[in-house]
Amino acid sequence: MNILYIMTDDHAFQAISAYGHPISELAPTPNLDRIAREGLLFSNAFVENSISAPSRATLLTGMYSHQHGQTHLGYGLNPDRHFFTEYLQKAGYRTAIIGKWHLNVDPKGFDYYKILNDQGEYYNPYFRTSESDGKYMQEEGYVTNLITDAAISWLDTISNDRPFCLMVHHKAPHRNWMPDLKYLDLYEDVTFPEPPTLFDDYSTRGDQMRTHELSVAEHMGYAFDFKVAQLQNEPTLKYIHDSFDIAMSTMNEEQLEIWNASYDRKNKEFLQNRPEGKDLVRWKYQRYIKDYCRTIKSVDDQVGRLLDYLEEHDLVDNTLIVYTSDQGFFLGEHGLYDKRFMYEEAFRTPLIIMYPGGLKGKHCDELVQNIDYAHTIMDAAGLSVPEDMSGMSLVPLLKGEDISWRKSLYYHFYDYPSVGMARKHDGVRNERYKLIHFYGEGYGDDKDIDSWELYDLQEDPTEINNLYGDERYEIIGTELREELERYRKELKISE
Repeated sequence: MNILYIMTDDHAFQAISAYGHPISELAPTPNLDRIAREGLLFSNAFVENSISAPSRATLLTGMYSHQHGQTHLGYGLNPDRHFFTEYLQKAGYRTAIIGKWHLNVDPKGFDYYKILNDQGEYYNPYFRTSESDGKYMQEEGYVTNLITDAAISWLDTISNDRPFCLMVHHKAPHRNWMPDLKYLDLYEDVTFPEPPTLFDDYSTRGDQMRTHELSVAEHMGYAFDFKVAQLQNEPTLKYIHDSFDIAMSTMNEEQLEIWNASYDRKNKEFLQNRPEGKDLVRWKYQRYIKDYCRTIKSVDDQVGRLLDYLEEHDLVDNTLIVYTSDQGFFLGEHGLYDKRFMYEEAFRTPLIIMYPGGLKGKHCDELVQNIDYAHTIMDAAGLSVPEDMSGMSLVPLLKGEDISWRKSLYYHFYDYPSVGMARKHDGVRNERYKLIHFYGEGYGDDKDIDSWELYDLQEDPTEINNLYGDERYEIIGTELREELERYRKELKISE
């Protein structure tokens, strides 16, 4: 069986129309919906650590973050850990990865790779290939399109005598959400619905929700995030201020002219009559969500190109097609952007899979996690799975088999102090309830923390009413703490 694994960076399930969220009703994703119509949509797919590099390492190894070593964004992956692509390669698969890599080790288990420099830029990005002698070479164009061009070009070079595993890793829709030029004004006349928790006051939660740096209202940059270049020097976080010039630096004069004309026009009214208070937050949210959905539009277009290619070359009936993201993303929920927290929008990720001969047009509500992906791909390829992989194969679910499945998930975020200043926390989630434990020494003005949260997701799906300590939920809380301790013991969690 061939494998086509497509992964975006920070794609929220809220922005895929197959999931039925109000945002996606105004910004549909017809090509992603094609995968859902012909495959299985997972409504309870999650990550084990909601941040990019650890998630990518988990995908490749089938391990939890502390097992493969990449607990933090910038470092840690144990180079001795095996990637599932190494096993596929040894079994005769042709293997390639194209797009974002963002790990501290070189790609291995790939016949060919073409990877972005670090996070990569949206316009005229730099790529390093398995044939470029370690050098990054600039290409002209929009990154989402270029990645797809390269993926199709690679498919054109291989024969059909051996199966392939192609991993297409998009930069989009990662911050700072720079759309393709042809989509700069898309959705401009649309008013997206605000999430009901846009003005969440965190009244039932601890200090960790008052000391983070991830709010739409206070922590996004006018120039970098909202594309108001005239306000580049207004106070903001230093790393955001410095990032604006970097993001714009790869654009050529023609691209800059089109870009500036669009945003100058859109910014004119705002600069002449700048809103204040909640009206300003609402303006920021609209600018953010429109640019975010504009980048998704290009992703959907390019997924369509790949699906068309498979159909035109009679490959669909023997290809496992996976679409997912390295984690979820806040689209204004709890007043946040970004990820990191164990709240649903960051913890939960989109996952849609077409499996030849499997279920079509169905939803799966079982609790699945990104530790399962490597296991699933190896199972689909007919290979035995190494004992050090922690996940479970999703193939029985894809086939619609009646099997016993897990009843809870473990989550752990380690990367503090760091960008966003989200505190360390771990927790468990079952089909209805979620328990989160924030812990650890504070940095700078942050206090040491030992804070618990408990949510009834059936009665409180937006997670605003922390029930920890409520005597009505004492039994539930005790059971979940015991479950959390079981995970910590079995997984040998040391912190």
